[in-house]
Amino acid sequence: MSFPSPNHGERRGGQRPELIVIHYTGMADAASARCRLCDPEAEVSAHWLLHENGFAEALVPEDRRAWHAGAGSWLGRDDVNSRSIGIEIVNPGNRPFPEAQMRGLERLLAEIMSLWQIPPQAVIGHSDMAPGRKIDPGPRFDWRRLALQGLSVWPGDSGADLPLAASLDAIGYPADAAPEDRLQAFRLRFRPWATGPEDETDRRLAAAVPR
Repeated sequence: MSFPSPNHGERRGGQRPELIVIHYTGMADAASARCRLCDPEAEVSAHWLLHENGFAEALVPEDRRAWHAGAGSWLGRDDVNSRSIGIEIVNPGNRPFPEAQMRGLERLLAEIMSLWQIPPQAVIGHSDMAPGRKIDPGPRFDWRRLALQGLSVWPGDSGADLPLAASLDAIGYPADAAPEDRLQAFRLRFRPWATGPEDETDRRLAAAVPR
């Protein structure tokens, strides 16, 4: 297997991957995304590029650091690039994810999680770790589908009506993000078409997300 963007792979310094961050490319097609991800001057990269037909193309070895996450944090820890594997899904951000692509993602996630012993709670979206700055993989991404296969998390029965801020802290959302940005990031993943101020449904869902 070849890795066409070697300039984007830095040593992790002994840090094992402990997170998987899912993105969409935000570009028209796979060729455009691949060109950018393999361009050293772009200063952006990912370990995997997932094509519309489900083919997973390796760009950076998983034991090396890629530049996919940027500023943000999860569970109080920053420098997400150094401790995560990034998956870029070919999608401009305004259309559903094809069935073949989702099946390919399921296969890829299962392999990565098994190899590095990454739990479902550590599979997150770019929007989760960077509220207010990123929205990918967006409201059309099917997180519940992944959770049903043990590849992510989803609330079970409705939880208690607990303070939302405390629940979002426990899930992992950055504590220094604005409350409205954290609410939006949570909703993008667990309640994507909700609008308006925080309500009881938000609080109960957040309390029920597995930790």
